[in-house]
Amino acid sequence: MTSTPLSTLLAGRRQAGERISFEVPDDWLQGRTSFGGLVSVFAVQAMRDAAGADWPDGVALRALQTNFIAPVEAGPVELQVQLLRAGRNLRQLQARVLQRGETAALAVGVFGGARQTKVPPHAPQRPAPARTPEQIAPLTFLPGVWPEFTRHLDMRWCTGTPPFSGRADTWDGSIHLRLLDADAATLPPELLTVLLADASPTPALSQFDRPVPASSVSWALELCPLVSQETQDGWWRADTRALAAAGGYVNQQSMLWSPGGSLAALAYQVVTVYG
Repeated sequence: MTSTPLSTLLAGRRQAGERISFEVPDDWLQGRTSFGGLVSVFAVQAMRDAAGADWPDGVALRALQTNFIAPVEAGPVELQVQLLRAGRNLRQLQARVLQRGETAALAVGVFGGARQTKVPPHAPQRPAPARTPEQIAPLTFLPGVWPEFTRHLDMRWCTGTPPFSGRADTWDGSIHLRLLDADAATLPPELLTVLLADASPTPALSQFDRPVPASSVSWALELCPLVSQETQDGWWRADTRALAAAGGYVNQQSMLWSPGGSLAALAYQVVTVYG
C-alpha cells in the first residue's frame, strides 16, 4: 500500500474562503473511518487557514474539543469553518467536517495569545521511563490487526501491553512514539501534538485476546504552551489510563510528553469498544 505522509496531505489541501478540502487516503484509516487524530489535525489546520492570517504572532491552540459523529471514509472531505468569537486574547472557532454533504465530525478550537500574569510558569517534567525506546523492539505492523494509520507511527510499549494481548489486569499504558515522516520536524508543533495525542489505543483493548474494533465518541484536548519552544524531532511519550469502563464505553485520560520532556497535552476521551 502506498504511504502518504502527513506533510503531503496538508500540502495538498485546497481553500475556498472558509471551506477547506482535504483528501483522506486508505493508509490513514482506522477500520472504515479515518484516524481521529488526523480528522482533528484537519480541523485545526482549517481553522488556521480560514482565520489565522488576521491573528497576531504568538496565538496558539489552547484547547480542542472534537465530537466524532459519523465515519470519515477515504476520499475527499470538506471542512467549513465558522469564527464563533474573537476577543482581545481568545478566539473560538468551529470546524464542521463534511463528507457527501453530511456532518461527520464537529470540532471547536480555542486559540489564545500569552497574557500578562503574576502566576509563575509551572511546567511538569516527564517522569523517567521504565524503559527507553532503544530498549524496546519496534511494533511490527500486522494487516487486519493494527489499523492502517499505524503504518505512519513508530510505537514502542514502555509499560502495559499492546491491544489484544489478553491481559485482564491492564488498564493503563505508557508508549514511546514518533511520526514516520521525513518532514515531521518541520510540521507546526500544535498539529503534531494533536496527531500524537490521539495515537495511543485505549488500554481496554488489552483485555481482549482477539482483534475487536473501538472508536472515539468525543475527545477533549488541552495543550500546554511550552512545547512550541522545543524541538519536535525525537521520541514523544503518551501515558494513558482507563478511568472507568462499563456497557461498552471507556472513560480515559492521557498525558502527552514532548521530546524535550515537557508536558505537551492532556486529553480526555470517551471510547466505544465493540466486543
